[in-house]
Amino acid sequence: MEAAESINAELNGLGPLQPLTQDPAVTDIFVNGPDSVWLDRGNGLERSSVHFDTEHHIRSLATRLVSAGGRRLDDGSPCVDVRLNGGYRVHAVLAPISTAGTLLSIRIRRDEVFSLAELREHGMFSELTESVLRAIMAHKLSFLISGATGSGKTTLLSTLLGLSHPAERLVLIEDAAELNPVHPHVVTLESRHGNLEGGGALDLGELVRQALRMRPDRLIVGECRGAEVRELLTALNTGHTGGGGTIHANTAEAVPARLVALGALAGLNAEAVRLQVASALDVVIHVDRTPSGRKVASIGVLTETRHGQTVVPALSLGPTESTEMTPGPAWPELVARLSLAHLEVDNPKPTGGRPQGMHRSGKNP
Repeated sequence: MEAAESINAELNGLGPLQPLTQDPAVTDIFVNGPDSVWLDRGNGLERSSVHFDTEHHIRSLATRLVSAGGRRLDDGSPCVDVRLNGGYRVHAVLAPISTAGTLLSIRIRRDEVFSLAELREHGMFSELTESVLRAIMAHKLSFLISGATGSGKTTLLSTLLGLSHPAERLVLIEDAAELNPVHPHVVTLESRHGNLEGGGALDLGELVRQALRMRPDRLIVGECRGAEVRELLTALNTGHTGGGGTIHANTAEAVPARLVALGALAGLNAEAVRLQVASALDVVIHVDRTPSGRKVASIGVLTETRHGQTVVPALSLGPTESTEMTPGPAWPELVARLSLAHLEVDNPKPTGGRPQGMHRSGKNP
């Protein structure tokens, strides 16, 4: 039986990597060489005991997987990204582009979507942070989830979208379909690479324009990383509230500059981006990977200041490894916008001691 499964994995699956996918906690697999296979279960990279016989074995697997995704991997096309049936997103790089030989990066899309309560129980945020996130969705504030690669942006976005009212129509725009919110009315549009002659490509910007004709109640771009930010900002400025997406950024405060850089790819100058962003986006939710796992590091309000456009913290993760949040300058404004007057946050003590956590009115922290 084991031999049959191994042969099937070699012919139709992920070869020696197939057993790693049986662990539901594994989200990413990386192959850097025959004896260098790594995986991510959400707590950082771990070295796996899986190995390949030779470099040629890795290249053969990579070539087969890319071919199954309808593209080719060879010296003329040495870097390829494809999505496969079964929820796998595969990125492969050949030598000499990779000096170490064939590289494989596999992202696994899990069918299971965590509820907000489950994410809280896993330590991603506190109970009252959960209340704020629920209010952001209920009041249809437009938002971006920022963070580094693998910080949990897509996981959190899928969960938040599941909080949308059942009568709302969600239109998701993705480069590779990874979002799978638990919601009765979801439509997903996926970008398409060009064929061997370079024709037939559909980028995210074009998909956003098409989505606007589909009467979305919430328009979501899975990852803003190019010129499509122009169409997204335009959509959010034309009555499509409650939308947003994810964006790569090291901190929430870096998001405005990141948007300016992406806007430049679409031919927008910094002032045009600033004006669009000011009326299109409300909050930035920043997630971070810490030694104790993925956490919501801050929730900030996009604000115009005398120093320019910035994300002012409303809540920020304290210096400890807990999920307690401390208030920032924008907390009163966020409370007012979300009708959260029943929530209170103690200000940090000026003595340099441990910051106080959030608590409900009339209760001790």
